[in-house]
This record gives sequence, structure tokens and C-alpha cells, in this order.
Amino acid sequence: MSIIYKKVQQKDNPFLAKVIRGVIEEFDAPRTGTVYSDSSTDTLFELFQESNSILWVAEFNGKAVGCCGIFPTEGLENGYCELVKFYISSDVRGKGIGKELMLKSIVSAKELGYTHIYLESLPHFSKAIAMYKKSGFKLIEKPLGNSGHSSCDVWMLKEL
Repeated sequence: MSIIYKKVQQKDNPFLAKVIRGVIEEFDAPRTGTVYSDSSTDTLFELFQESNSILWVAEFNGKAVGCCGIFPTEGLENGYCELVKFYISSDVRGKGIGKELMLKSIVSAKELGYTHIYLESLPHFSKAIAMYKKSGFKLIEKPLGNSGHSSCDVWMLKEL
């Protein structure tokens, strides 16, 4: 299986929106108060034109099958960014693609000068949460910043 890792391109928008919404449906996660209902889910290339942000995409056979990125979410402390849009198509899960995307995002956060990475998740994504813990993320008691994802109730932080 030949996977290409690259920065998001405009042509990836429809594939990534389908992957993200498909994963949320697959795990029966909330559709409101999550990325599912964000209008930006359909325009990720445009969203990640924001300075100090990056979205890594895994591509298989010319089609985006997963993504993970770093974003300077509004309301976060100086030096903090958020790990965002971490979704992998069920067709390619379990092959190390998610881990590679997350590692690329962590390296990018360091290169962009961030000191901490924050993330929000849901209990529905227990395998991802286990991977976050293995990568040095620690649970925290309350949300940080203004992501607008009110349904997320797992919050984690990693010091770089």
C-alpha cells in the first residue's frame, strides 16, 4: 500500500469532508457541537491558509483517506495550538497512517514554535485517546480556547 503524505490541497476538500463525517457516523458520535456540523469541514484547504496552521493529508490512489493538523484555535494561550481534524477512513485504519499523520503534526507544531498542543475528543474515539496518551498527551479537567465544539468532553494537553 503506497500512501503519500502531503499538505492539504483544494482537491482534497470533498474527500476529507466525506471521511470526517463518515467516521463520526461510524462511531455514532454527536453531529451537533462537533466538526460534523462545522461549515469549515467542507473547505479545509481554505481554513488551513491561516498562518501558523497546517493540515497533513494521507493520500491513497489519488484520494485523501485521512488528515490531522495543527491550528491556532481562538482563545488559546500564547504558544498553544490545537491538534485538529484527526480522522482516518475505515478502509485504511490499523496501518500506522494515523500515527504518522499525528507525528507529522507534532513535528509541525514544534517547527511553528508552539510550546503546547491541546486537543478535544469524545469517549466514542477510545482508540484515538489511547494513542494520544501513548504520545504524551495528558487528560485535563476543562476545555481550553474557543473551538465551538461543545459536545466534546475529553480534553488533553501535551507539552512540547
